[in-house]
Amino acid sequence: MKKIVKLLGIVMLGVLVVAGCGNGNTKEETSSAKKTPEELTLYIVRHGKTMLNTTDRVQGWSDAVLTKAGEEVVTAAGVGLKDIEFQNAYSSDSGRAIQTANLIIKENEKSSDLKVITDERLREFNFGTYEGDLNHTMWQDIADDQGITLEEFLKNMTPESFANSVAKLDAKNVEEAKINWPAEDYETITTRLKAGIEDIVEKEMKNEGSGNVLITSHGLSISAMLDTLFDDFKIPEGGMKNASVCTVKYKDGKYTLDKVNDLSYVEAGQK
Repeated sequence: MKKIVKLLGIVMLGVLVVAGCGNGNTKEETSSAKKTPEELTLYIVRHGKTMLNTTDRVQGWSDAVLTKAGEEVVTAAGVGLKDIEFQNAYSSDSGRAIQTANLIIKENEKSSDLKVITDERLREFNFGTYEGDLNHTMWQDIADDQGITLEEFLKNMTPESFANSVAKLDAKNVEEAKINWPAEDYETITTRLKAGIEDIVEKEMKNEGSGNVLITSHGLSISAMLDTLFDDFKIPEGGMKNASVCTVKYKDGKYTLDKVNDLSYVEAGQK
């Protein structure tokens, strides 16, 4: 009988030890698990300089690769952003934006395994029959149509007036319109951009991650995006710089504009 009692005691002790070890592991696993972010920070980056940028050509849905100098600046931005852990990376489906996102991710040890998710809604404005033409030609046509000088147009231009002016002129090119995508007006552009951002935010707020998301897009589209989200937004003089970063925070259903046209990450990466 004593042997049976002793044996039962040993068995019970073993059960308690195993249970204790199990509880310890569960606690450790729980504490190390990622939590769903309460706040999301969007790092919205304009692509690096391209060959069409260099030749001063209209570049909306048309595309060109980054120049060597463009790659170097984007890489510097990636080095400046290397300590930020991104839970996901999104890009316009244009090659220059995808190339920019991949160069940034490459420099980020915490997020180097991310695969860039492309979204056509993050594209640049579509300029229709002006795609690939000289920027000066398009701008002068708009100024002439409005009966103002080129200098007056450039001084007072907004993303909205620009898009609507191009769409108006492009609509007159009836024959070209039959074989080409028509230039987009501002409502069309902002509708797709807003839908794209809202879908990203909704998805990422449900993910267990760092609370940081990388988005690469285009100068005018980023300006239009911010113009849609914030009533007091004003496009920076000279437009968004290549590889500049805009940071937008999202919490409790509200967007907050943190920084615009920020080149500090590029500067930090160049040191």
